[in-house]
Amino acid sequence: MKLHIDVEKKLGAFSLQVKADISGEKTGIFGDSGSGKSTLVHLISGLMQPDKGEIILNEQCLFSTHQKINISAAQRRIAIVFQQPMLFPHLSVKANLLYGFKRCHTENRLIKPDALIDLLKLQPLLLRGVEHLSGGEKQRVALGRAVLANPRLLLMDEPLSALDDTLRFQIIPYLRSVSEEFRIPYLFISHSMTEMQLMTDHILEIENGRCIDETTPEQLARDRMAKSQKGYLNLLHLSSPRHENGLYIYTWGRNTLFISAGQQTEKSLFELSSREIILFKKHPEAISARNLLECRVAEMFESDERVGVVLSANGEKIVAEIVRQAADELNINTGATLFAAIKASSFRRLA
Repeated sequence: MKLHIDVEKKLGAFSLQVKADISGEKTGIFGDSGSGKSTLVHLISGLMQPDKGEIILNEQCLFSTHQKINISAAQRRIAIVFQQPMLFPHLSVKANLLYGFKRCHTENRLIKPDALIDLLKLQPLLLRGVEHLSGGEKQRVALGRAVLANPRLLLMDEPLSALDDTLRFQIIPYLRSVSEEFRIPYLFISHSMTEMQLMTDHILEIENGRCIDETTPEQLARDRMAKSQKGYLNLLHLSSPRHENGLYIYTWGRNTLFISAGQQTEKSLFELSSREIILFKKHPEAISARNLLECRVAEMFESDERVGVVLSANGEKIVAEIVRQAADELNINTGATLFAAIKASSFRRLA
């Protein structure tokens, strides 16, 4: 997918001016509330018209003030999943799913309803009215309806922000699976760093109506480490737990981790803040933390007055965060050996 955007839009006192060239399948648009993310989505989709500029998708001009082109939203073949599901209340789940499918040209019907219904596990819900669905079920139906319109680009505008954490991280695998299975490129809009890390490969960072950076999820997480309330968020995919003495014992590569907030499922996703990792130059004699990993310093990076220390433990990597003074006092350098202590309660289970 190739998308060229060069647009301006004024809404009261707010002004949006964004120029960017996007390529790839999984692009994020990241920024705080009010930064202009949703306005940009509306301009790309055709739900709102720019004051000036141009939008080109896969070499087709969708909008141009110079060429006097403005293809309607219905003809752009761009689907949107909004923060709220916006399902048709008078239609069943099945009728909602097929709404866009029935309205797209026969030659564009490349995604078959049965295949999508199976992927999203919607079969038991088909005959229900949408008022009888949970929040997560509604969002899965909204995603299915958008995908069955057979779009060439999917826009997801804060699709998880109305859900609680449990539902958010249940929905993410469905979002990724749909894109990968049916090869639909997407723009994923969010102000959540965790969602950016899980959903995107490339990011446009928007601030006050301007694109201030084009980056990767990893680089953005590092740049924002010092400013974020949680620091750098390590996302750990852990497996094969066993329960022992009130703790869950997980396999992490060739390492073993002791976690208090585990669950007896084969695979789990955990979040670990860089600020929850304590570093030692030597093996401590005694420590209350249940996890003590011998690590090699693979890399170091700056984030304002903080230092990120990338630790390699038997080939698995995590980022710890310390102040510059601590880095100097401990004489931490790339290649050095450190011991990382992590409390069992420091891990937050996401899914």
